Amino acid sequence: MSEMAVDEENYDELAEPAHVKAPVDHKLWSPVKAAIKEVYDPEIPVNVYELGLIYEVIFKDGKDGKVDAEVKMTLTSPGCPVAQEMPGWVQGAIFTVEGVGDVDVEIIWEPPWDPSMMAETAKMQLNMFT
Repeated sequence: MSEMAVDEENYDELAEPAHVKAPVDHKLWSPVKAAIKEVYDPEIPVNVYELGLIYEVIFKDGKDGKVDAEVKMTLTSPGCPVAQEMPGWVQGAIFTVEGVGDVDVEIIWEPPWDPSMMAETAKMQLNMFT
C-alpha cells in the first residue's frame, strides 16, 4: 500500500532503517536483504528489516567459495512470543540465497529496539510517526 504513495526509487530509500550496518557494496547484500524482507513479525504486518530489528550483517569468506553470513538482530521486546523462532526464520531465509554458506543469527538487546528504528515505510504502514 505505501509503495503506491511514492515512486519506486523513493520507496526503496524510505524502506531503509538508518541504523543498519551492512556491506552494501557486497554482491550478496541485495539478495540477502531481499530474503530477510520475506520474514515478518507475526504480530506486526511489517517485515523484520523495515521494522528495524536487523542491526548488522557481516559477510566472511566461507568454504568452497561460499560466503558466510552473521546477523545481529533484536526483537521488539524481550517478552516477544516468537523469540525462540524468529532467529531461525531469518537464518532459513538467508540460507536460500545462492552463494551463502553458514548463517549465524544472534539476538542482541543493546541498543534496545524502539519505534524510531523503523524505516519510514514501516512507520507509514503502522501509522506511527516518531
